[in-house]
Amino acid sequence: MSAFLLSTAVIFVAELGDKSQLMALTFAARYRARDVLLGITAATAVVHLASVGIGAVVGTAFAAHQWIVSLLAGIAFLGFAAWTLRGDELTESEAEKAQRTARSALWAVGIAFFLAELGDKTMLATIALATREEWFGTWLGSTLGMVAADALAIGVGALLGRRLPERTIRIGAAVAFVVFGLLLIAEALGLLA
Repeated sequence: MSAFLLSTAVIFVAELGDKSQLMALTFAARYRARDVLLGITAATAVVHLASVGIGAVVGTAFAAHQWIVSLLAGIAFLGFAAWTLRGDELTESEAEKAQRTARSALWAVGIAFFLAELGDKTMLATIALATREEWFGTWLGSTLGMVAADALAIGVGALLGRRLPERTIRIGAAVAFVVFGLLLIAEALGLLA
């Protein structure tokens, strides 16, 4: 349960202000929100299952040196904070793909999100979490966190005319990453002592 709750919170925060939210808004303008959410859920579940697998392998390989995993995960989270502050924007080709008419909204959204999430900070954060936490809870939580953040973007975007306080969201998400990163680094130093 702790893996589920932690990964839900971390990935929800990581997704705030991410380009995936911009994609969700764009797709929601074109397709029904239900179809967009189903496509996002399917793509996220697949990408995060692979992420959890990678993280579990890394975590097992370094089980005897858990402080290394904690230190690297902490540094990664500090990197995610910087990445979040820098911000994410859709490229012209990504925006064009999101607006194209497709035979099936589910396929269009699912494929676009799958490709967009490969190597994204939420994928990397899920890998980092899975090095330390139980895989199934991490997978479910990270998937739920991402879908919830994207659903929020769709809903808030519709209510506010697609005007989100992007700077405030980015700063809040970056602060959360810094806190998680510093806690992991402190844990690593405690394990070394």
